[in-house]
Amino acid sequence: MASPLMSTDKALPVSFSYGKGAWLYDNNGDAYLDALTGIAVCGLGHAHPKVTATITAQAQKLLHTSNGYHIENKERLAACLTKLSGMDNAFFVNSGAEANETALKLCRLWGREKNISLPHVIVTERGFHGRTLATLSASGSREIQAGFEPLVQGFIRVPFNDVAAIRTVLENRNDVVAIMVEPIQGNGGIHIPDEDYLVQLRQLCDAHDCLLVLDEIQTGIGRTGKWFAYQHTPIMPDILTSAKALGNGIPIGACLARGRAAELFHPGQHGSTFGGNPFGSAVALTVLETIQEENLLPHIVQMGQLLQQGLNKTLLDHPKVKAIRSKGLISGVELSAPCGTLPAIGLKERLLFNVTAENVIRLLPPYIINADEVGQIVARLQKVIA
Repeated sequence: MASPLMSTDKALPVSFSYGKGAWLYDNNGDAYLDALTGIAVCGLGHAHPKVTATITAQAQKLLHTSNGYHIENKERLAACLTKLSGMDNAFFVNSGAEANETALKLCRLWGREKNISLPHVIVTERGFHGRTLATLSASGSREIQAGFEPLVQGFIRVPFNDVAAIRTVLENRNDVVAIMVEPIQGNGGIHIPDEDYLVQLRQLCDAHDCLLVLDEIQTGIGRTGKWFAYQHTPIMPDILTSAKALGNGIPIGACLARGRAAELFHPGQHGSTFGGNPFGSAVALTVLETIQEENLLPHIVQMGQLLQQGLNKTLLDHPKVKAIRSKGLISGVELSAPCGTLPAIGLKERLLFNVTAENVIRLLPPYIINADEVGQIVARLQKVIA
């Protein structure tokens, strides 16, 4: 019998009925070590008691009202996020793609303020910013763009981690209004740029009156051991996007802005029916508060180092392994050939991960993972690759 679902996903032959911490349990009760967390979503793991308590309590009070009314939870969440990030204000949406759409609309408004009729944004090869028409146009993947032409205009693509290429564009055009990058490329293969990459981009944006837009959908909310990956550097972005781990499974995203970018929107120019509603905001607040209360950022650094050491020790000399790249609890193991069949083999070892950029094993374990579970990820992955 044909599935009533549209053919957009290639689902593996397993279904999970419940989870606890770093583990998911299938319909037979078998336990799987979750090293993917819904693609960087469930940072606090599954069924975290504080998140569950907030979901239960808020659902008994109020789920949703229109953004035409004051929402206390949304105000509190915005205050918390701006304090943690150093940004000025926030706009809430349902997903990372919508957060990036919001960022791109701010870039267009900035271009109009500069009297540029067709504002352009510099983006990178292998970058991934979402699957809406504008965000897939900004992304550097022909695979997700194919069939959806004509693409949205206004993007100039350069190699990732190539400051000279961006400098050349800026020196030869006067219609560039922003540079949009991921501090670490996620879907593109876990590529980590040079330490001064963001610093140099900030300098170029200042010199050419451009906005610096950082897509931290995957790296934000603690994934690298800081609240946001750019906080490993001394710079500040003009626009910052976040989602995924912000809701620990409840859909919510945010576009944060600072300085001149924070003053571009006026009432009626942008909106979201569900963004920042009482329910989603309450859960996101609990996520942020729990990361603070449980002091998880140093733990993420410690477990990330342990994971990287384990991967290097067991896999770096493997003839099929080309490179291992890690920052906090985001790791990529690049193989010398396409390896899209490995997640299915991972099921046999009761290990959950995925493959991105055709030949990179992506690991995104939960922040609450312990040393024994990190060791199990390494041991089980070694068997999968073997």
